[in-house]
Amino acid sequence: MSINEGFQPIADEKASVLILGSMPSVASLQAKQYYAHPRNAFWMIMGELFGANPELDYQQRQKLLMVHHIAVWDVLQSGYRCGSLDANIDMKSIQVNDFAGFYTHHPAISLVFFNGGMAEKMYRQRVLPKLVQEFNHLRYQRLPSTSPAHASLTLPQKMVAWQVIKQAT
Repeated sequence: MSINEGFQPIADEKASVLILGSMPSVASLQAKQYYAHPRNAFWMIMGELFGANPELDYQQRQKLLMVHHIAVWDVLQSGYRCGSLDANIDMKSIQVNDFAGFYTHHPAISLVFFNGGMAEKMYRQRVLPKLVQEFNHLRYQRLPSTSPAHASLTLPQKMVAWQVIKQAT
């Protein structure tokens, strides 16, 4: 088991929506890209909603998200995990990202969407209790995980659920 270090956020000063994952997968860490596993539905969904298709290079996809005022980040800055499953995260080893600093530098963010249950759980347990009242305006919603491990929903079903982001931008 090795410590996994997360990525910097995809964000600019105009971001109004934040999508949060838990931490990068093995494939993402190797590629140095969010949601790099070829069966992860994230970029397919972002392609359908905003034109950020998986066929585009990573920089183009990031730019398209920012054009639509979408930021992407992970709850965890670092932690130990064997493999890519969230269930294998060693909760004693985790360090969360600096959300107070992030929200201060991105004041237009009003909606936070969780990419799956683990991201929401960790945020609510480890981040939310430490946020000051100035961030009480934030609204939260969990979406079905885009991970290939979350196979209880089909891609079309996930697409329908993720439409809420398009409606929010």
